[in-house]
Amino acid sequence: MTELSSAPVLSTPAEHLFEHASPDSQTEAKAPRKTDDELRQIYEVARTARELRLGKWKTIALQFPDAMLVDAPRLVQALKDELTALRKEEEESSGPKQDEKIFILADTSYSACCVDEVAAEHADAQVVVHYGRSCLSPTSRLPVIYVFTEHRLNLDETVEAFEREHPGKDAKVVIMADVTYQSHVPAVVSRLVSEGYTNIYSTAITHDPTNILPNRKIVSHSASSDSTPEGDSLKEYSLFHISTPPTALLLALSSRVGSLYIHDTPHSPFPSSSFLSARRLLGRRYAKLLSLSTAGIIGILVNTLSVSNYLCSVDALRKRIAAANKKSYTVVVGKLNPAKLANFAEIDGWVVVGCWESSLVEDDAGFFRPVVTPFELEVALMGDGERVWGGSWWGGIEGVKAPVGKDEEEEVVEGKEEEDEDSEEESAPPEFDLRTGRLISTSRPMRVRKVKEEREGGEVKEGVVEENRNGTNGALALRPKAELAMVNGVVSPGAEFLRSQRTWQGLGSDYTEEESTAIEEGRRGVARGYTVGDSEKR
Repeated sequence: MTELSSAPVLSTPAEHLFEHASPDSQTEAKAPRKTDDELRQIYEVARTARELRLGKWKTIALQFPDAMLVDAPRLVQALKDELTALRKEEEESSGPKQDEKIFILADTSYSACCVDEVAAEHADAQVVVHYGRSCLSPTSRLPVIYVFTEHRLNLDETVEAFEREHPGKDAKVVIMADVTYQSHVPAVVSRLVSEGYTNIYSTAITHDPTNILPNRKIVSHSASSDSTPEGDSLKEYSLFHISTPPTALLLALSSRVGSLYIHDTPHSPFPSSSFLSARRLLGRRYAKLLSLSTAGIIGILVNTLSVSNYLCSVDALRKRIAAANKKSYTVVVGKLNPAKLANFAEIDGWVVVGCWESSLVEDDAGFFRPVVTPFELEVALMGDGERVWGGSWWGGIEGVKAPVGKDEEEEVVEGKEEEDEDSEEESAPPEFDLRTGRLISTSRPMRVRKVKEEREGGEVKEGVVEENRNGTNGALALRPKAELAMVNGVVSPGAEFLRSQRTWQGLGSDYTEEESTAIEEGRRGVARGYTVGDSEKR
């Protein structure tokens, strides 16, 4: 055996100690501190101050995404200095003016792309200045100044990437960019036109998410023609997108253009993607909505309080779900996470009411039930014979409409009853889950059918049969009491689930069958020695 020449080291050397690595130092090393001139240029301080003075707003809320909060204090000071300079110029001609109050909004109530009117109203703000990329959904109460912040773009590298993707000079291409790079699009198009490309179209920002290209209008750079591709003709064009778009925009674009190429940029907040991956994701979204076609209870998630007409959309979704003989519950939430929604185990699926970007829940693998958009729910509520998805997709509440009016629906029903007056009432066709092939008897818990019962003496009496969550239906018969839970005389599948399936129903509910017992004195004392009752023995 080898003899030890010295005592073994039984302690950890100081250089091997575990230390907490601060991510802030790494971030600052990668992103150097902006100079004052860069700060004023990126955040458009001069333009913002001019618009604020023009609007005569005195209480101002500045909304930042998390990545830009590091610049918020310096930006507030720069904006105050600019406003002071403009105010002094006005005071020389029209007298003294009141100073502005500026508030910083962080940790938004919902998505960072939406204007947080709720937080702004807490500060009694008269206007919101929204920094960073935005979904540009119309707001309902406060005016908004958008500052997209401009990032630098390597023009030569972008043109080379375009030429590699489209070597033919007659290629039909529309050039679009993320809002933070949109200011570079005219320069890119001009460079390509000078290179000999003849069918190149530019885009400009508009505040209309319902356009064929959301929040964009197509601009022609041809001197001979001002016509631009619209509608189905856009399928003949390719789209060259500068910076990776959010997933909701990627799905919408991939369903409206012939092909899509994404030119990655260093400052893109979204992971790199492609046209092929978008088509695969569309297929997965279609498979997900099929699970809601057999859902009996659907939850409506209100994920916005700022987007205009969101209340009308909630009402239209309720009517659509009710027309499909399903039950709906409305839940108002902040930022979504699996733990929040898992508390509602009786819900078979969710539909999100929000802006067109945040309504798409991307990482929904951890959610207990599927979460879909209003457009996907509309497809899911169609019958199996009508459900045809042509590849189109949309994530917002735009286009959500209520079903046929009650009067028109009654006329249709009366016509059908007159036509089938002599025929016997047929039972509802069975419904199957197209993914598993299993028979589903709880997909329409609110269905009410009229049946006729022939009694002795030739009298015919109409009755009502309700399908409950347990799927029991059939001929007209007396139903045992409390077979189906009801709230205020209305069938409630949620209450039925709580009564029959939920094992834990609140504090103390698991001791309902336990008899009361006499109180006994337990141990007392300190941890080094307890005594029981009057005994002095420890």
